[in-house]
Amino acid sequence: METKFVSQHNGGESSVPNLFSQTYAADNGIDTGNVNRALVNALTNSKIYRDYNRAFSDLTELPLALQPVETWQLPHHGHQNENPFCALISRASHACAACLQTQERLCAKAFRSPQAIICPAGLCDIATPVRMSDHLIGYLQSGQFFKKKPDRKQFERVVRLVAGWGLDTNRRKLKEAYFSTKVVSAKHQKSALKLLSIFAQQLAELSNQVFIEQENAESPIIRRAKEFIHEHQGERLTLGQVARSVNMSTFYFCKMFKRIIGINFTNYLSRVRVEKSKNLLLNPNLRVSEIAFEVGFQSLTHFNRVFKKILGQSPTRYRAQLLMR
Repeated sequence: METKFVSQHNGGESSVPNLFSQTYAADNGIDTGNVNRALVNALTNSKIYRDYNRAFSDLTELPLALQPVETWQLPHHGHQNENPFCALISRASHACAACLQTQERLCAKAFRSPQAIICPAGLCDIATPVRMSDHLIGYLQSGQFFKKKPDRKQFERVVRLVAGWGLDTNRRKLKEAYFSTKVVSAKHQKSALKLLSIFAQQLAELSNQVFIEQENAESPIIRRAKEFIHEHQGERLTLGQVARSVNMSTFYFCKMFKRIIGINFTNYLSRVRVEKSKNLLLNPNLRVSEIAFEVGFQSLTHFNRVFKKILGQSPTRYRAQLLMR
């Protein structure tokens, strides 16, 4: 099955697979787009992502971006190492549309595994999916390079293509930008995709932790509320109790919390409890049922169900994998 979202640029409808919306969001009645955007935003602001982005860009001289599933924007525009040719033609709306369509095809193709695609101008883009179990969060994307050095005939085709897009630019500048594009061998392209795949796995493992520990520009009220939740997550905690801890009405606190964090209070509390349980599962002397009650769940069944929804596997299986490492 596929989830459809509407393009904001051309009013068309695009089909992009999204298992996350079919399971977790459907069961919890939450906005998948908000969840993915909030999670990707938390990941991109994390230290591990910033460090990796810097290292990858310095090593490969290629741009890198982490994009949520529900997006409709050029991933590398205005970013470090953006290709000069791509930056130049992005001034034309028709060129932007063509690039966006290429990105859409790439993401649809990379739904399950790392993939590469060639854009109309002959440049290569690559992407690898970032998943929490079966839940697609977004894509790590790079590219804007040639697989082999372009020739004059190829450039002339691009000149006609750019003219058809309505871009009025200096031919010399266009040629200089086009031929200055980095050429990446098949071997190095394969290595870049491998690096992205490894990092995507790391991001998936850290996604829940990063999400609940994000250090975005939150209001003091939300920061205090999160501190209160972490301090009392093992208790029978209600939305009203947290709202009172920050001197707000339950109604307004509920709306503010979901707007800033991206998910509602109940789902956030579940994520905090699951994150705490991951540490306790390292102790083989603790029964899963003991851990469930320790972190605040009122039944083992509820704990198992929530844990699997968030991490994609049961606590017992997660513990077995930890002990095998």
